[in-house]
Amino acid sequence: MAVKPLVTVPNPILNREVKDVVKFDESLKALIADLEDTMFENNGVGIAAPQIGIDLKVALVDMEQDGILQLINPTIESQSEKVVADVEGCLSVPGVYGEVERSKMIVVKSYDINGNEVELTAYDDIARIILHEVDHLYGEIFTDKMIREISEEELEEMYEDE
Repeated sequence: MAVKPLVTVPNPILNREVKDVVKFDESLKALIADLEDTMFENNGVGIAAPQIGIDLKVALVDMEQDGILQLINPTIESQSEKVVADVEGCLSVPGVYGEVERSKMIVVKSYDINGNEVELTAYDDIARIILHEVDHLYGEIFTDKMIREISEEELEEMYEDE
């Protein structure tokens, strides 16, 4: 559909819970298409509706070869006690990176584009991305949970080692 401008901090929509989707219609399909276009245009691995200024609980996660995971009104049903600290960044917080501790495994309940309930168990990076995006729907940004900020130089060194 269209690449939308990203909402960046400080913007109040990024710091409050957004509304549940109540209509599973063409406008929702258009929103998902806009989110997908915007995520790919900005080289993101996930995006949430508030990041393009939309007040709805919709998020996408790029699961690479498994396609795009659509999360509509998602809730985290359970998560592992085992947590892992890893580096995160965010399209809405340009140029900032930091370590965030997140559960290694989660169970998320959500709805698909037709309003059918779906449940998914996710691990490692996918679990991390889902948690990051679901946080956006409740007004939390990764910097709220960051244990340590990482400089761009440190980030470059980390990726040189791979």
